[in-house]
Amino acid sequence: MLEKIITYALKQKGMVIFLSLLIIAFGLYSYLKLPIDAFPDVTNIQVEVVSHADGLSAIEIERNVTYPIEMSMRGLPDIEQMRSVTKFGLSIVTIVFKDNVDIYFARQLVFERLAEAREKVPKGVEVAMGPIGTVMGEIYQYTLEGEMPGNPQDKISYLTNLRTIQEWIITPQLKSVAGVNEINSFGGYFKQYQVIVSQEKLLKYAITVDNVYLAIGNN
Repeated sequence: MLEKIITYALKQKGMVIFLSLLIIAFGLYSYLKLPIDAFPDVTNIQVEVVSHADGLSAIEIERNVTYPIEMSMRGLPDIEQMRSVTKFGLSIVTIVFKDNVDIYFARQLVFERLAEAREKVPKGVEVAMGPIGTVMGEIYQYTLEGEMPGNPQDKISYLTNLRTIQEWIITPQLKSVAGVNEINSFGGYFKQYQVIVSQEKLLKYAITVDNVYLAIGNN
């Protein structure tokens, strides 16, 4: 049988050469289209819950934000592990699921528990799911620095100015870059306006603190 194949190939040299060139061309084409990554994606199925609590220390966030969120997420099906990172003004809880769980189903499970988690954290804390990413997703960290004033009051103004630059100048520019899904900022102080409510005027005009709160929020 082998001798017949060899004999036929010797008689049909043109066809053999054509088929060989065709196989080589297909191999080169497949090689050029082959996805090559220096860092293969070995990410497991995970969902991040990111919370921003400006003005709270890491210890306060750990006790009042991170721990309640972790307790709310306990009992979800197919969880392998849960870990968290707490920094000044920032809490990140990562829920890792088994590999056979669909990522969108996992996010739906976490989303259903977010309402319970928001009720357990202090008012004003922003709790939301992070975008779908990989372990290689956090690609860059940076800090805004300068000469720190000596006066305590000037320090607050200085740190407030740095946070304002981060939120209103740097963050919008970074979000315009293709492929950037999320920017997590922490540290400094948010610029704010404080309204001192007069009880006498509230009684005089027959309005409540909630009315004032809603009126300010709508402007």
